[in-house]
Amino acid sequence: MAQKSDDYAVQTLQLTKVFRDFWRRPKVRAVDQLTLDVRRGEVFGLLGPNGSGKSTTIKLLLGLLFPTSGGIRVLGRPPRDVSVKARLGFLPEETYLYPYLNAAETLEFFGRLSGLSRHERRRRVGALIEMVGLGHVRNRPLREYSKGMARRIGLAQALVNDPELLLLDEPTTGLDPLGAREVKDLILELKKRGKTVLLCSHLLAHAEDVCDRIGILYGGKLCVSGSVATLLAKSQLTQITLPALPPEETARVRTLLGEFAQPDAIEVGHPVDRLESFFLRAIEEARQARPETGGAAAGRFEPSLFRKLEAPAEVIERLTRPVEPPPVEAPPPSEPVGAEPDVRREILERLTEKPAAVESPAEDTVGQANRATEEPADAEERRSVLDRLVQKPKPDSDATRKPSP
Repeated sequence: MAQKSDDYAVQTLQLTKVFRDFWRRPKVRAVDQLTLDVRRGEVFGLLGPNGSGKSTTIKLLLGLLFPTSGGIRVLGRPPRDVSVKARLGFLPEETYLYPYLNAAETLEFFGRLSGLSRHERRRRVGALIEMVGLGHVRNRPLREYSKGMARRIGLAQALVNDPELLLLDEPTTGLDPLGAREVKDLILELKKRGKTVLLCSHLLAHAEDVCDRIGILYGGKLCVSGSVATLLAKSQLTQITLPALPPEETARVRTLLGEFAQPDAIEVGHPVDRLESFFLRAIEEARQARPETGGAAAGRFEPSLFRKLEAPAEVIERLTRPVEPPPVEAPPPSEPVGAEPDVRREILERLTEKPAAVESPAEDTVGQANRATEEPADAEERRSVLDRLVQKPKPDSDATRKPSP
């Protein structure tokens, strides 16, 4: 099914960015003819080695850099549109925050920049600090934070305005494995609520865990793009998983599989767990034994901070849903059979009769006194005085003007 433009959160068409030297000569082609589509509600990973153009692409999407050529659309609008910036959240590669502010003051500052009300800022600031695991150090200035703790508060400021599109540049840099796992869980929770996440990362395992699709950049060009499951699947191999078997049963299985493949192509052994999973289990056991720690604590996602966005298909279905007809009201009761037409006419005349103006007793007395004392001669005299007052004087001519003595 063809995708519509409204289905994409980010679209670039032959996007190119060339950095020039002082003499305006081309120096570096950071992004070269990049055509990229990021669908709404998905997690897209932009991968590549150092200097491949990932951070430059993020800055172009934010409107911080002007493209040399090509087109960009972010949430259906140009990236420099102010209305688009209010719907974005950005975590840069390096966390640039005011070191003399604490966590609460930092989020309060960014909340005011985002135009949040005082009540909303108070609600979101406290919940976000607890969500990133910095509740016990919320009053410490940021200059006393470690790099991982500063990364956590940077992620909180990117979420303070409940963005529709979240741009994360190396979100797990400086985080311990526990913090990296929490960031990945947070990204998956945001995806469930309809948010779109575009992240750049050098840690391929982290991108593999959370991304729906990935794109690999090299030299500013998009080399590969597609879903993670499709790109990583080894279609030429078949994997069979069985419970642990005794040696004699394992030998029988190997002999049976030898009928379908060469013996040297068959691998029989125990699956190996990932080091990240083993580390998280060890930390969880240690936390159960000793819950207090001087570092960052475990965070927990707070769903009330983020509104759930509807997918374009859900919006179309809701708009095209047939409207139920309004309930039919009962007709007004008919007039009684024995009603007299004269009685009805008398009632209508009383209802439509205009009320007479009511004068206060004081006004009535004054009016009668004025009418009693008013004489026709006095009225004529007052009229002649008014006529003389409003009459325009005639200009004096030079002939009738008397010379001054």
